Amino acid sequence: MTIWMGDTGAAAIPAPALRPTSAVIRGGGGRLFALKAGDRMVVRDAEGLQPALLYGFGAPDALRGLPGRPAPGLPAALAATKLVLPAFPALSAEPALSADLFGDGAPAGASLTLEASGDLLCLLLAPGGAMAPDAQDTPTDLLVEITPKVERTGEIPPPLDPALVLDRRILAATAAAYEVKAGQYIQIIDVDGRQCSDFLAFDAAELKAGREYDLDPTTTRTLMGSSFSGPGLHSKYFDSRMRPLVEVVHDTVGRHDTFLLACTAKYYEDMGYPGHSNCTENFNKVLAPFGVSERQGWPAINFFYNTFVDAHDRIAMDEPWSRPGDYVLLRALTDLVCASSSCADDIDPANGWMPTDIHLRVYDAACQFQNGSAHRMTPDAEPRMSRESGFHPRTSALTRSFEDYRGFWLASSYAQAGPIEEYWACRERAVVTDLSALRKFEITGPDAEDLLQLAVPRDVKKLAVGQIVYTPLCYEHGGMIDDGTIFRMGAHNFRFVCGDEFSGTWLRSLAEKHGLKAFVRSSTDQLHNLAVQGPASRGILKRVVRTPPHQPTLNELQWFRFTIGRIADRPIVVSRTGYTGELGYEVWCHPGDAVAVFDAIMEAGQPDGLTPMGLLALDMVRIEAGLVFAGYDFSDETDPFEAGIGFAVPKAKSDPYVGADAIVRRRDNPHRRLVGLEIEGNEPIGHGDAVYLGRARTGVVTSATKSPILGRSIALARLDVSVCAAGTRVEIGKLDGHQKRIAATVVPFPHYDPQKTRVRTPAPTEAEASGIAPEGDPASTASDDPRGAVNRGA
Repeated sequence: MTIWMGDTGAAAIPAPALRPTSAVIRGGGGRLFALKAGDRMVVRDAEGLQPALLYGFGAPDALRGLPGRPAPGLPAALAATKLVLPAFPALSAEPALSADLFGDGAPAGASLTLEASGDLLCLLLAPGGAMAPDAQDTPTDLLVEITPKVERTGEIPPPLDPALVLDRRILAATAAAYEVKAGQYIQIIDVDGRQCSDFLAFDAAELKAGREYDLDPTTTRTLMGSSFSGPGLHSKYFDSRMRPLVEVVHDTVGRHDTFLLACTAKYYEDMGYPGHSNCTENFNKVLAPFGVSERQGWPAINFFYNTFVDAHDRIAMDEPWSRPGDYVLLRALTDLVCASSSCADDIDPANGWMPTDIHLRVYDAACQFQNGSAHRMTPDAEPRMSRESGFHPRTSALTRSFEDYRGFWLASSYAQAGPIEEYWACRERAVVTDLSALRKFEITGPDAEDLLQLAVPRDVKKLAVGQIVYTPLCYEHGGMIDDGTIFRMGAHNFRFVCGDEFSGTWLRSLAEKHGLKAFVRSSTDQLHNLAVQGPASRGILKRVVRTPPHQPTLNELQWFRFTIGRIADRPIVVSRTGYTGELGYEVWCHPGDAVAVFDAIMEAGQPDGLTPMGLLALDMVRIEAGLVFAGYDFSDETDPFEAGIGFAVPKAKSDPYVGADAIVRRRDNPHRRLVGLEIEGNEPIGHGDAVYLGRARTGVVTSATKSPILGRSIALARLDVSVCAAGTRVEIGKLDGHQKRIAATVVPFPHYDPQKTRVRTPAPTEAEASGIAPEGDPASTASDDPRGAVNRGA
């Protein structure tokens, strides 16, 4: 099995993959792949309405099962998608065959099966242009599955770049040593999946001088603060001098080991297998020509080795997470002597019980690779590397502190301010935050309203065009799938904005199950969003947002409504929504317009001290405001009432919806509730800390922060209903839960602005806007301190 790892919705179509068993053609992109005679290919339009254009280079009759609809000429199709073919010899001729596979209006899940009668090269395009923020013509992905006539193993993805310095196979149960220059890239590929590869690296200059300085896992864990390094800010592996030798650029697996030695002769002897091949002796053999001293056990970086600490503090292991073609990509930070193994272990699950090959590639230092980890929506999905939002060219100029949040690089904080200053900017002035990682879905079709009415507890039939409603999505047992907001774009048109890619898959399957003619298509890559939040946000956006006469102005825009307009002559949608507890808006635009929109807003906000805000400060303000976060405050084991959002589940809804019976039962017989806690003292409190009443554990902290505006530590916690009354004294357990306790008091939440007066702040009247105060009401001044006002109100 071979899965090629590249994204294809870019300007250039990469070289062909070698007969992938499954692949994704990104909406607006294309893909090349080779077929052999007898191979069977299934092309599927998972989300519906997506054109699929196939071009074949080979014999005209080399593909059976094609529909009679010819595709448009290849030059026109490429021009429409702005794609460029690679310089590949077979592509110099005109395509021998072409077909429009689905025509117009294919339903979600439509598929076509084709069979190759001869060898040919295929180009599959998923055409589509940029979607305007107020439109819903989003291009979506095509899925391809290929069943080879003859089972093939040992195939690997094509190179990430043509500039190869080394291309070498490491056979099962062997090792290889090699030299790498500073700046070059090392790609270690698991060929057939579930195979470990131990990695060593030595400072080459020191080694020539007779001194061995190699990767030190303990030093690395200490400096990076994690069990293994990954792409992003904490990406390096160090030697015992605390000098970095390599950094991780790509990781498509996300599970490796730095605690255990590479396998040794002693391990196999102790298990009753004397003389068994092992990585340590293999390393000793291949490193001897470089003058490296033999060791009884090598403290390696054990890529793809799946180890973990179990509930009894034992280091346990299981089969690797790696799939065929998975890899890590490293960058050498100095000249190195390296060694890689294909682990020989066949007596336990470490290599899936059967050692297989590892493939090694080294790329020239001139190559450019964007940092990223692989993300899969489902275990069998093709991985997608972390990506940058349309605002990244501007945010990356202001900070290097980024984190991989749901597959997007988003800023944690900014260099010129930091989380505390960003926090106060949000509470006192205004901030911008890139939240493009939110998932967006266009829900259209004659049954779109019926689908959402069935899917959520809210009464979608009451939603007016231009209105937004916040809602949970729940399973039949009442546990939450996700939360999000529904925008009503038209009579049969909705947009759902949420946190999890799976929500779209779930909605699509629900439509299919009930025979509803409704399309659920992802628009995440067509719609990026910038939150503009804080007391000055309305005034800032009024300077740059232009709306047509039939749309609300910024002054007219009410809470949980949206308007359509332009910023810097770029189309945008502005919603009066947010995640801060302050007056705020979200600006939605195509990623191609994101830089222009960002620049216009920042320039307009300069007089008001508009400040970029990262995720660290965002977490502080959202906890104060009592806004819940997936994976922390709710999961599929918690219902909306236990998540503190029971307000989003009306008691009276005439139509049935998924989970209704369970939700009614759980509402009438509650076991747990989400409450606020005020913490005594300044001890750090975190997600997952247990809450006790005496010796009995009665709940868990879901989110916590030190509130700057309240001057104390606060938390959200899910507690047994018997201890949820305001004023109840409880304790938070630290260490083993009993040796150290932190006193806390149950309080109502949200802790900040519980009446939501700030998010509901009305637009000023014409007299107020002109600076004329009503008679007898002294005008407020710009010097008023919002913190003082809030503290007085508290």
